[in-house]
Amino acid sequence: MLMRRNEYSSDHAVAGAVSGFMTRLTCQPIDVIKIRFQLQVEPISHDHPSKYRSILQATRTIIKEEGIFSLWKGHAPAQLLSIAYGTAQFYTYNKIMEVSRNFVAPDHWQNSVHFVAGATAGCIGTIVSFPFDTVRTRLVAQAHHQPVYKGFTSVYSLILRTESLRGFYRGLSPTLIQIAPHTGLQFVFYDLLTDIYKSITEGSSTTVINSLIAGSVAGLLSKTAVYPLDLARKRLQIQGFEHGRVGFGSFFSCHGLLDCLMKTAKTEGLRALFKGLLPSQLKAAATTALHFTFYEQALVLLQYLRV
Repeated sequence: MLMRRNEYSSDHAVAGAVSGFMTRLTCQPIDVIKIRFQLQVEPISHDHPSKYRSILQATRTIIKEEGIFSLWKGHAPAQLLSIAYGTAQFYTYNKIMEVSRNFVAPDHWQNSVHFVAGATAGCIGTIVSFPFDTVRTRLVAQAHHQPVYKGFTSVYSLILRTESLRGFYRGLSPTLIQIAPHTGLQFVFYDLLTDIYKSITEGSSTTVINSLIAGSVAGLLSKTAVYPLDLARKRLQIQGFEHGRVGFGSFFSCHGLLDCLMKTAKTEGLRALFKGLLPSQLKAAATTALHFTFYEQALVLLQYLRV
């Protein structure tokens, strides 16, 4: 995904923003279910009287108790998150790749350069967008019958007043530890699969089908590799939010990344580190496929409009 002829650096920022918006709009319900699974201490099983026991059962329960639009709960801050992240990620990635051409031969260390560029872009995008992620998680996590927040603006004011600015960055460290390899692997797998597709079809440009297939596989593989860190991030983001989790079962309390991972494994078993993996894999495959596809097509549209 190096810069092509007729492209400007700003194109990648605009295309990233469009991609973030469209992907979030499409995949938000999967994300809501994934977060509910990650935050539930009780087993996700039909054999246990937990609140959420499967994807279909969780979907029906949320719609029945909270209404169908609750599947888009926290959508406003989630959109701000996706737009900010997409803009920063793709702009940074392409800037790094553009600069790297002056120092690295095209056929040498190509995958390593893609990984470093993707990891760096993911970290910068995360730092820029992280407060939106915390707000979104709080809105999705709160009990519908006893809401603490009335909307995303009230989340900002309450966190600032009761937890200070640091409250917006709870769980940032494990997020960066997770996002660096996750985003790096995403770009490596995507570019690798795209090159394979082009060589098989003898094509020179990226097609919609190419982007969808390469993106879905890249998302699935990279998400599975780093999933326990994603679970820890969500659990850290709700620390100090016990009063908003009434009715969701036991509250999980921890004090940092290692404590979160160790306590989860000790109290819920090693398999609990992968709670919500299936909806997360579905979301990762869908969002990564759409993320890259919307991005590539937005670039094509921007070039077309400029002609």
